Amino acid sequence: MAAPPRDAGSLSTTAYEAELLRLQAELVKVQEWVKAEGLRIVVIFEGRDAAGKGGTIQRIAEYLSPRNVRIAALPRPTEREQSQWYFQRYIEHLPAAGEITLFDRSWYNRAGVERVMGYCTPDDYRRFLHQCPIFERLLVEDGILLRKYWFSVSDAEQQRRFRSRLSDPMRQWKLSPMDLESITRWEDYSRAKDEMMVHTDIPEAPWYVVESDSKKRARLNMIAHLLSTIPYVEVPPPTLVLPDRPAPRGYERPPREQTTYVPDHSSTLG
Repeated sequence: MAAPPRDAGSLSTTAYEAELLRLQAELVKVQEWVKAEGLRIVVIFEGRDAAGKGGTIQRIAEYLSPRNVRIAALPRPTEREQSQWYFQRYIEHLPAAGEITLFDRSWYNRAGVERVMGYCTPDDYRRFLHQCPIFERLLVEDGILLRKYWFSVSDAEQQRRFRSRLSDPMRQWKLSPMDLESITRWEDYSRAKDEMMVHTDIPEAPWYVVESDSKKRARLNMIAHLLSTIPYVEVPPPTLVLPDRPAPRGYERPPREQTTYVPDHSSTLG
């Protein structure tokens, strides 16, 4: 199937917010179905720096229970983890029955940043390309619903987002020296991505590419596609009845001066 054009026209905020809310309501149904059936879902988010992965993950998780839906964004491996089997530290973040794990970057770090920046040896890299499809087939064979998304952003749009982050003190934390170096290694990352997909785009766990020059469209497209790949059904919610509040039985609240309250900052506002 041909890729959609990057510029598909404007999308109004009203249309975006209405459709996002509808999709989020469907995600709640997926969560309840997963809990009721004791299923497990893993969703992998990969792509260029500033491609919109984090914002999409936030919208997916916004109305879901953190008890059942977890975001795994692993830091740099420790010295001990570096001595383990490469996939080992990711395994502990896989879901149990009734859970969903959203990987904000994943074991594919080895095929991307580690490969390009020289953080792994050629043997480590070749071993990863061999073992990764086997590892993912094992997950699928064990019943995990595994979905993999690559967020694709143009070099011009990535540059624009980097500049925006540099000038925004609330978002500068999203930038690192490695992010900025990725600008000078654009073609290296492109080649690494292409080779990664040749080896890991398997029938049991295919890659799905999300055009993400428009963050709003990327979020809607990705969530809608994810929902379309999951055979969920609506689970009737339990019947809940709000009980009557019982009559007072003599409790008296301690004097307010005995308690330390948070100052009323809001009263200083206009």
